[in-house]
Amino acid sequence: MTTSTAQPSASVASAAASGASATQRFHQDKSPYAAVRDTPAERVDLLAREVLGAVHDVIRRRRVTYDEYNALKAWLIDVGQDGEWPLFLDVWVEHVVEDVATDHRTGNKGSIEGPYYVPGAPELGPTGTIPMRDGEPGTPLVWRGRITDTAGAPLQGKVELWHADDDGYYSQFAPGIPEWNLRGSFSTGVDGVFEITTKRPAPYQIPTDGSCGRLISAAGWHAWRPAHLHVKVSAPGHELLTAQLYFPGDEHNEDDIASAVKPQLILDPQMQADGSQSITYDFALDPERS
Repeated sequence: MTTSTAQPSASVASAAASGASATQRFHQDKSPYAAVRDTPAERVDLLAREVLGAVHDVIRRRRVTYDEYNALKAWLIDVGQDGEWPLFLDVWVEHVVEDVATDHRTGNKGSIEGPYYVPGAPELGPTGTIPMRDGEPGTPLVWRGRITDTAGAPLQGKVELWHADDDGYYSQFAPGIPEWNLRGSFSTGVDGVFEITTKRPAPYQIPTDGSCGRLISAAGWHAWRPAHLHVKVSAPGHELLTAQLYFPGDEHNEDDIASAVKPQLILDPQMQADGSQSITYDFALDPERS
């Protein structure tokens, strides 16, 4: 992943390499097809017919030509060969799935996970500095918060944090970055309080040298995502919250390519005398549904 200010290096992340890593990680972590095996045939039939029906309707209404159909077929094949199905689905589809899956919640709003989550990040306790390289670029950022239930009672829980570096790259998906760079897990005490020291990430473009980039170019879209922190927040007996937290003033908060920004997820960073920034952001988790 690259930003407009990223400098080229001897080992540049490619869309194909990033896509292959994301596909491999999905197969490893998400147990694909398990849900389909457990889904009644009637449900599969209903969803498949409605999706195909929507495609057929677009073809008829827009009078899609054979040239356009064959271009689509070639592009779909390329998406698979590039390993970019996780990227495509997480950028253009996941935000709707997330809205449907969490519309019952009264606690914090969530957002998409995206394709670059990796479980098993180093455990750092309730207060700590996320793993980073010596001289890691970016503005130092200290985040203080608390995990509670929806009534405000503190919960002993965990915040998993991951984000891109100042050049828009994620560890384990781009070359030359230490395995757990800017990835950490922070477990709280019974008071639910945590304090995390990291670096403020920068906006970045999703990979544009692969199939998704060709779609963006052909459609005349931009590829930018606003700067954001990824989190998974959990506590026993409560629903897992997955979210992205954003920074005010980013020009792409309003037109995020992944349509994942929500007003409730905008942070309020405060500048400190030493040039660092601090944020306070708490999480209220909904109880697990029976």
